[in-house]
Amino acid sequence: QVQLVESGGGVVQAGGSLRLSCAASGRDFSSYAMGWFRQATGREREFVATISWSGGRTYADSVMGRFTISRDKAENTLYLQMNSLKPEDPAVYCCATDRRAYTGGQAMRQMTVGYWGQGTQVTVSS
Repeated sequence: QVQLVESGGGVVQAGGSLRLSCAASGRDFSSYAMGWFRQATGREREFVATISWSGGRTYADSVMGRFTISRDKAENTLYLQMNSLKPEDPAVYCCATDRRAYTGGQAMRQMTVGYWGQGTQVTVSS
């Protein structure tokens, strides 16, 4: 059974940092693109960042230069380092995997994913 479990969310002041983790189990995702998405209250889920199976990274314009996606294939874990958090960043952050192996993650950025995690809440106080 595949599971994606996020952790690391919490409350942080504007300008602060958080590091999210997504631990995958039940399958080796080292050959799959993975990504982070977020959904704020009253808004649709949106793409944040993806990392391809070969390490290529793509970011939403809103987080470019502030967030960094990375992965540890040996640990089957995905990370999101979030710096310079802004009042518009609060949301439930979810990780996801691609449906197919050996892709750049393009389908994921269109919300076509294989597995979703349950999410972790990020709150930014001003």
